[in-house]
Amino acid sequence: MKIRNNKKKGSSKFKLFLKVTMLLTLSLAICATAYGVYLTKQAEHAANNAYEVIEERIIPEKREVKVEPEQDNVSVLILGVDDSDTRGQGADNSRTDALLLATLNNKTKTVKLLSIPRDSYVYIPHIGYNDKINHAHARGGTLASIETVEELFDIPIDYYVRVNFNAFIDIVDALGGIEAEVPYTMLEKDEFDRNTVSLKPGLQTLNGREALALARTRKQDSDIERGKRQQEIIKAIATKAASFTSITKYDDILSAVGNNMKTDMSFSEMKSFFSYLTSGMPRIDTLTLEGYDDMSTGVYYYKLDEEALDEVKHILQSHLGLTPESTNISGTNSQSNSAYTTKSNTDTQ
Repeated sequence: MKIRNNKKKGSSKFKLFLKVTMLLTLSLAICATAYGVYLTKQAEHAANNAYEVIEERIIPEKREVKVEPEQDNVSVLILGVDDSDTRGQGADNSRTDALLLATLNNKTKTVKLLSIPRDSYVYIPHIGYNDKINHAHARGGTLASIETVEELFDIPIDYYVRVNFNAFIDIVDALGGIEAEVPYTMLEKDEFDRNTVSLKPGLQTLNGREALALARTRKQDSDIERGKRQQEIIKAIATKAASFTSITKYDDILSAVGNNMKTDMSFSEMKSFFSYLTSGMPRIDTLTLEGYDDMSTGVYYYKLDEEALDEVKHILQSHLGLTPESTNISGTNSQSNSAYTTKSNTDTQ
Protein backbone atom coordinates (compact mmCIF):
# COMPACT_ATOMS: atom_id res chain seq x y z
CA MET A 1 0.00 0.00 0.00
CA LYS A 2 2.80 2.39 0.84
CA ILE A 3 4.42 1.73 -2.50
CA ARG A 4 1.14 2.53 -4.27
CA ASN A 5 0.81 5.82 -2.34
CA ASN A 6 4.36 6.82 -3.33
CA LYS A 7 3.48 6.17 -6.95
CA LYS A 8 0.42 8.37 -6.65
CA LYS A 9 2.47 11.15 -5.05
CA GLY A 10 5.13 10.86 -7.77
CA SER A 11 2.48 10.94 -10.45
CA SER A 12 0.88 14.03 -8.91
CA LYS A 13 4.21 15.85 -8.75
CA PHE A 14 4.91 15.04 -12.39
CA LYS A 15 1.47 16.31 -13.43
CA LEU A 16 2.07 19.49 -11.43
CA PHE A 17 5.45 19.91 -13.12
CA LEU A 18 3.82 19.50 -16.53
CA LYS A 19 1.13 22.06 -15.68
CA VAL A 20 3.67 24.59 -14.43
CA THR A 21 5.85 24.02 -17.51
CA MET A 22 2.87 24.44 -19.82
CA LEU A 23 1.78 27.59 -18.01
CA LEU A 24 5.28 29.06 -18.24
CA THR A 25 5.53 28.15 -21.92
CA LEU A 26 2.10 29.64 -22.60
CA SER A 27 3.03 32.79 -20.67
CA LEU A 28 6.24 33.18 -22.65
CA ALA A 29 4.36 32.63 -25.90
CA ILE A 30 1.79 35.25 -24.93
CA CYS A 31 4.53 37.71 -23.95
CA ALA A 32 6.40 37.09 -27.20
CA THR A 33 3.21 37.52 -29.22
CA ALA A 34 2.28 40.66 -27.30
CA TYR A 35 5.75 42.11 -27.85
CA GLY A 36 5.56 41.21 -31.53
CA VAL A 37 2.20 42.99 -31.79
CA TYR A 38 3.68 45.95 -29.90
CA LEU A 39 6.61 46.15 -32.32
CA THR A 40 4.26 45.86 -35.28
CA LYS A 41 2.12 48.70 -33.95
CA GLN A 42 5.25 50.76 -33.23
CA ALA A 43 6.51 50.05 -36.72
CA GLU A 44 3.19 50.93 -38.31
CA HIS A 45 3.00 54.18 -36.33
CA ALA A 46 6.57 55.09 -37.30
CA ALA A 47 5.89 54.22 -40.93
CA ASN A 48 2.77 56.38 -40.96
CA ASN A 49 4.75 59.30 -39.53
CA ALA A 50 7.43 58.83 -42.19
CA TYR A 51 5.05 58.34 -45.12
CA GLU A 52 5.20 61.21 -47.60
CA VAL A 53 3.88 60.70 -51.10
CA ILE A 54 4.98 62.97 -53.93
CA GLU A 55 1.80 63.23 -55.99
CA GLU A 56 3.68 63.54 -59.26
CA ARG A 57 5.44 60.28 -58.41
CA ILE A 58 2.59 57.85 -57.71
CA ILE A 59 3.94 55.93 -60.70
CA PRO A 60 7.44 56.92 -61.90
CA GLU A 61 7.53 58.46 -65.36
CA LYS A 62 9.69 55.57 -66.62
CA ARG A 63 7.24 52.92 -65.36
CA GLU A 64 3.92 51.85 -66.85
CA VAL A 65 2.60 50.46 -63.55
CA LYS A 66 3.69 50.71 -59.93
CA VAL A 67 6.17 48.03 -58.86
CA GLU A 68 5.54 45.45 -56.16
CA PRO A 69 8.71 44.75 -54.10
CA GLU A 70 7.62 41.19 -53.33
CA GLN A 71 7.92 40.22 -56.99
CA ASP A 72 9.63 43.02 -58.93
CA ASN A 73 13.09 44.51 -59.12
CA VAL A 74 13.07 47.97 -57.58
CA SER A 75 15.27 51.00 -57.10
CA VAL A 76 15.56 53.14 -53.97
CA LEU A 77 17.16 56.58 -53.79
CA ILE A 78 18.59 57.43 -50.35
CA LEU A 79 18.99 61.12 -49.60
CA GLY A 80 20.96 62.28 -46.59
CA VAL A 81 20.09 65.91 -45.91
CA ASP A 82 21.06 68.47 -43.30
CA ASP A 83 17.80 70.11 -42.29
CA SER A 84 19.14 71.09 -38.86
CA ASP A 85 18.21 74.30 -37.07
CA THR A 86 21.92 75.12 -36.90
CA ARG A 87 22.13 75.71 -40.65
CA GLY A 88 18.73 77.36 -40.80
CA GLN A 89 17.44 75.11 -43.55
CA GLY A 90 14.24 73.18 -43.96
CA ALA A 91 13.85 69.73 -45.44
CA ASP A 92 12.85 71.07 -48.85
CA ASN A 93 15.65 73.57 -49.42
CA SER A 94 18.64 71.82 -47.86
CA ARG A 95 21.37 70.28 -49.97
CA THR A 96 21.95 66.54 -50.04
CA ASP A 97 25.02 65.72 -47.98
CA ALA A 98 24.87 62.11 -49.19
CA LEU A 99 23.17 60.59 -52.19
CA LEU A 100 23.08 56.81 -52.63
CA LEU A 101 21.21 54.71 -55.15
CA ALA A 102 20.29 51.09 -54.48
CA THR A 103 18.86 48.62 -56.97
CA LEU A 104 17.38 45.36 -55.64
CA ASN A 105 17.12 42.23 -57.75
CA ASN A 106 14.20 40.06 -56.65
CA LYS A 107 15.44 36.80 -58.15
CA THR A 108 19.02 36.83 -56.89
CA LYS A 109 18.20 38.85 -53.73
CA THR A 110 21.25 41.02 -54.41
CA VAL A 111 21.77 44.76 -54.08
CA LYS A 112 23.82 47.20 -56.14
CA LEU A 113 24.75 50.25 -54.08
CA LEU A 114 26.07 53.37 -55.79
CA SER A 115 27.34 56.50 -54.05
CA ILE A 116 26.89 59.62 -56.18
CA PRO A 117 29.51 62.32 -55.46
CA ARG A 118 27.76 65.44 -54.19
CA ASP A 119 29.69 67.76 -56.54
CA SER A 120 28.96 65.72 -59.67
CA TYR A 121 28.30 68.06 -62.61
CA VAL A 122 25.03 66.81 -64.08
CA TYR A 123 21.92 68.03 -65.88
CA ILE A 124 19.15 69.01 -63.43
CA PRO A 125 15.77 68.94 -65.22
CA HIS A 126 14.09 71.13 -62.60
CA ILE A 127 16.30 74.12 -63.44
CA GLY A 128 17.10 73.17 -67.03
CA TYR A 129 20.90 73.28 -66.92
CA ASN A 130 23.96 71.51 -65.46
CA ASP A 131 25.04 72.07 -61.87
CA LYS A 132 26.24 70.14 -58.83
CA ILE A 133 23.85 67.27 -58.15
CA ASN A 134 23.47 68.24 -54.49
CA HIS A 135 21.95 71.56 -55.64
CA ALA A 136 18.96 69.71 -57.09
CA HIS A 137 17.40 69.19 -53.68
CA ALA A 138 18.05 72.78 -52.65
CA ARG A 139 16.33 74.05 -55.81
CA GLY A 140 13.41 71.66 -56.06
CA GLY A 141 13.30 69.33 -53.07
CA THR A 142 13.13 65.54 -53.22
CA LEU A 143 11.30 65.50 -56.55
CA ALA A 144 14.10 67.44 -58.28
CA SER A 145 16.71 65.02 -56.91
CA ILE A 146 14.73 62.01 -58.10
CA GLU A 147 14.25 63.44 -61.59
CA THR A 148 17.96 64.28 -61.82
CA VAL A 149 19.04 60.73 -60.92
CA GLU A 150 16.51 59.23 -63.33
CA GLU A 151 17.87 61.46 -66.08
CA LEU A 152 21.48 60.60 -65.24
CA PHE A 153 21.10 56.80 -65.32
CA ASP A 154 18.01 56.43 -67.51
CA ILE A 155 16.23 54.26 -64.93
CA PRO A 156 13.05 54.70 -62.89
CA ILE A 157 13.36 55.59 -59.22
CA ASP A 158 10.66 53.53 -57.53
CA TYR A 159 11.10 54.74 -53.96
CA TYR A 160 12.96 57.38 -52.05
CA VAL A 161 14.14 57.53 -48.44
CA ARG A 162 15.16 60.93 -47.03
CA VAL A 163 16.92 61.00 -43.67
CA ASN A 164 18.52 63.77 -41.65
CA PHE A 165 21.51 63.74 -39.30
CA ASN A 166 19.35 62.91 -36.27
CA ALA A 167 17.90 59.81 -37.91
CA PHE A 168 21.35 58.55 -38.80
CA ILE A 169 22.71 59.09 -35.28
CA ASP A 170 19.67 57.57 -33.54
CA ILE A 171 19.64 54.48 -35.76
CA VAL A 172 23.32 53.72 -35.19
CA ASP A 173 22.95 54.29 -31.43
CA ALA A 174 19.83 52.11 -31.26
CA LEU A 175 21.86 49.31 -32.87
CA GLY A 176 24.53 49.66 -30.20
CA GLY A 177 27.01 51.14 -32.67
CA ILE A 178 28.53 49.77 -35.85
CA GLU A 179 31.96 48.41 -36.72
CA ALA A 180 33.85 50.54 -39.22
CA GLU A 181 37.36 51.27 -40.43
CA VAL A 182 38.59 54.80 -39.70
CA PRO A 183 41.24 55.58 -42.36
CA TYR A 184 43.15 58.32 -40.53
CA THR A 185 43.18 60.57 -37.49
CA MET A 186 40.42 63.13 -37.79
CA LEU A 187 38.71 65.96 -35.96
CA GLU A 188 35.33 66.30 -37.61
CA LYS A 189 32.14 68.29 -37.15
CA ASP A 190 29.23 66.88 -35.15
CA GLU A 191 25.53 67.29 -35.94
CA PHE A 192 25.72 70.90 -34.68
CA ASP A 193 28.68 71.78 -36.92
CA ARG A 194 31.08 71.87 -33.98
CA ASN A 195 34.53 70.23 -34.26
CA THR A 196 33.98 67.85 -31.37
CA VAL A 197 34.35 64.37 -32.88
CA SER A 198 37.90 63.04 -32.62
CA LEU A 199 38.75 59.66 -34.15
CA LYS A 200 41.91 57.58 -34.40
CA PRO A 201 42.64 55.25 -37.33
CA GLY A 202 41.72 51.57 -37.25
CA LEU A 203 38.80 49.15 -37.15
CA GLN A 204 36.52 50.05 -34.23
CA THR A 205 32.96 50.32 -32.96
CA LEU A 206 31.51 53.78 -33.59
CA ASN A 207 28.49 55.41 -31.98
CA GLY A 208 26.04 57.53 -33.97
CA ARG A 209 27.93 60.83 -33.74
CA GLU A 210 31.21 59.15 -34.66
CA ALA A 211 29.66 57.26 -37.58
CA LEU A 212 28.16 60.49 -38.88
CA ALA A 213 31.54 62.22 -38.68
CA LEU A 214 33.14 59.36 -40.62
CA ALA A 215 30.39 59.49 -43.24
CA ARG A 216 30.82 63.25 -43.74
CA THR A 217 34.58 63.73 -43.73
CA ARG A 218 36.47 64.35 -46.96
CA LYS A 219 39.12 66.84 -45.83
CA GLN A 220 42.08 64.49 -46.22
CA ASP A 221 41.10 62.61 -49.38
CA SER A 222 38.18 63.12 -51.77
CA ASP A 223 34.47 62.94 -52.36
CA ILE A 224 34.95 59.55 -54.01
CA GLU A 225 36.60 58.13 -50.90
CA ARG A 226 33.86 59.64 -48.79
CA GLY A 227 31.31 57.90 -50.99
CA LYS A 228 33.07 54.59 -50.44
CA ARG A 229 32.98 55.17 -46.67
CA GLN A 230 29.26 55.92 -46.84
CA GLN A 231 28.69 52.67 -48.72
CA GLU A 232 30.61 50.70 -46.08
CA ILE A 233 28.66 52.42 -43.31
CA ILE A 234 25.33 51.57 -44.98
CA LYS A 235 26.48 47.94 -45.27
CA ALA A 236 27.53 47.93 -41.60
CA ILE A 237 24.14 49.31 -40.54
CA ALA A 238 22.31 46.73 -42.67
CA THR A 239 24.43 43.89 -41.27
CA LYS A 240 23.84 44.96 -37.67
CA ALA A 241 20.12 45.53 -38.21
CA ALA A 242 19.76 42.07 -39.76
CA SER A 243 21.48 40.36 -36.85
CA PHE A 244 19.49 38.41 -34.26
CA THR A 245 20.86 40.45 -31.36
CA SER A 246 19.32 43.61 -32.78
CA ILE A 247 15.71 42.39 -32.84
CA THR A 248 14.88 43.72 -29.36
CA LYS A 249 16.15 47.15 -30.43
CA TYR A 250 13.84 47.56 -33.40
CA ASP A 251 11.35 49.66 -31.44
CA ASP A 252 14.07 52.25 -30.73
CA ILE A 253 15.15 52.20 -34.35
CA LEU A 254 11.61 52.61 -35.62
CA SER A 255 10.97 55.53 -33.27
CA ALA A 256 14.10 57.28 -34.56
CA VAL A 257 13.20 56.60 -38.17
CA GLY A 258 9.60 57.71 -37.81
CA ASN A 259 10.58 61.11 -36.46
CA ASN A 260 13.49 61.85 -38.77
CA MET A 261 12.74 60.13 -42.06
CA LYS A 262 10.41 60.64 -44.99
CA THR A 263 9.65 58.01 -47.62
CA ASP A 264 6.98 57.10 -50.15
CA MET A 265 7.05 53.46 -49.00
CA SER A 266 3.93 52.30 -47.21
CA PHE A 267 4.20 50.06 -44.14
CA SER A 268 3.26 46.98 -46.17
CA GLU A 269 5.86 47.84 -48.81
CA MET A 270 8.52 48.22 -46.12
CA LYS A 271 7.66 44.76 -44.78
CA SER A 272 7.93 43.22 -48.23
CA PHE A 273 11.65 44.03 -48.29
CA PHE A 274 12.19 41.59 -45.40
CA SER A 275 12.40 38.82 -48.00
CA TYR A 276 15.91 40.02 -48.75
CA LEU A 277 16.92 39.08 -45.20
CA THR A 278 15.32 35.63 -44.92
CA SER A 279 18.55 33.90 -45.90
CA GLY A 280 20.80 36.26 -43.98
CA MET A 281 22.49 39.41 -45.13
CA PRO A 282 22.09 39.86 -48.93
CA ARG A 283 25.10 40.41 -51.14
CA ILE A 284 25.70 44.14 -51.59
CA ASP A 285 27.92 45.12 -54.50
CA THR A 286 29.25 48.68 -54.29
CA LEU A 287 29.70 50.87 -57.37
CA THR A 288 31.55 54.14 -57.88
CA LEU A 289 31.41 56.88 -60.50
CA GLU A 290 34.80 57.69 -61.98
CA GLY A 291 35.59 61.25 -62.97
CA TYR A 292 37.97 64.13 -62.51
CA ASP A 293 38.25 67.44 -60.63
CA ASP A 294 37.45 70.57 -62.61
CA MET A 295 38.11 74.19 -61.63
CA SER A 296 38.04 75.69 -65.13
CA THR A 297 35.13 77.99 -64.26
CA GLY A 298 36.51 79.03 -60.87
CA VAL A 299 33.97 76.77 -59.15
CA TYR A 300 34.81 73.20 -58.20
CA TYR A 301 32.92 70.44 -60.02
CA TYR A 302 33.39 66.71 -60.28
CA LYS A 303 33.10 65.90 -63.97
CA LEU A 304 31.95 62.35 -64.63
CA ASP A 305 33.84 60.12 -67.05
CA GLU A 306 31.30 59.39 -69.81
CA GLU A 307 32.55 55.88 -70.56
CA ALA A 308 32.51 54.90 -66.88
CA LEU A 309 29.06 56.49 -66.50
CA ASP A 310 27.71 54.40 -69.39
CA GLU A 311 29.10 51.26 -67.75
CA VAL A 312 27.39 52.05 -64.44
CA LYS A 313 24.16 52.83 -66.31
CA HIS A 314 24.28 49.43 -67.97
CA ILE A 315 24.93 47.61 -64.68
CA LEU A 316 21.99 49.32 -62.96
CA GLN A 317 19.62 48.84 -65.90
CA SER A 318 20.57 45.17 -66.20
CA HIS A 319 20.18 44.59 -62.46
CA LEU A 320 16.69 46.06 -62.67
CA GLY A 321 15.84 43.90 -65.69
CA LEU A 322 15.53 46.82 -68.09
CA THR A 323 18.00 45.81 -70.80
CA PRO A 324 17.50 43.32 -73.67
CA GLU A 325 19.93 40.80 -72.16
CA SER A 326 18.47 40.94 -68.65
CA THR A 327 15.62 38.83 -67.42
CA ASN A 328 12.11 39.55 -66.27
CA ILE A 329 13.15 38.51 -62.76
CA SER A 330 9.77 38.14 -61.17
CA GLY A 331 8.18 36.18 -64.00
CA THR A 332 5.03 38.22 -63.35
CA ASN A 333 3.91 41.81 -63.62
CA SER A 334 6.33 42.23 -66.50
CA GLN A 335 5.02 45.68 -67.35
CA SER A 336 6.45 47.14 -64.17
CA ASN A 337 9.91 45.90 -65.08
CA SER A 338 9.77 46.83 -68.76
CA ALA A 339 8.57 50.40 -69.02
CA TYR A 340 10.57 51.19 -72.13
CA THR A 341 12.78 48.23 -73.04
CA THR A 342 12.43 44.53 -73.79
CA LYS A 343 14.04 41.67 -71.91
CA SER A 344 15.23 38.18 -72.71
CA ASN A 345 15.20 35.18 -70.36
CA THR A 346 18.69 35.36 -68.86
CA ASP A 347 19.92 37.47 -65.97
CA THR A 348 23.46 38.70 -66.44
CA GLN A 349 23.87 40.54 -63.15
